[in-house]
Amino acid sequence: MRIVSALLFILLVLFAGVQYNDPDGLLWAVIYGIPAVFCALRAFKPDVVKSLWGYRALSGALILYVFGIFWYWPQTPGFWRQEVYWVTEEAREGMGMMIAFAALLIVWLGTRNQRKPA
Repeated sequence: MRIVSALLFILLVLFAGVQYNDPDGLLWAVIYGIPAVFCALRAFKPDVVKSLWGYRALSGALILYVFGIFWYWPQTPGFWRQEVYWVTEEAREGMGMMIAFAALLIVWLGTRNQRKPA
């Protein structure tokens, strides 16, 4: 799980890094950055995420990202097809939110059974 989290951390940092020329790049750097932090903590300091407050913060972020998926869900038919997402910003943003949520979900699922007792 630590290796998966480390790989997700690297991937999300790269995603955040390529937002530099986007008009709303700072927003998307934060959207990718939050899951990147949790992935880094899970990979390199797992006790922080397993703690009561770490797990609560992770769960809260996961809930916020569920709302984010609904907010950014692409309305374009066939948004997952390359010919659509290549030209439609809304489709790319929706898929980006789904990727960020998936990373948080992977960390959450890997942490929930390994938590320290309160």
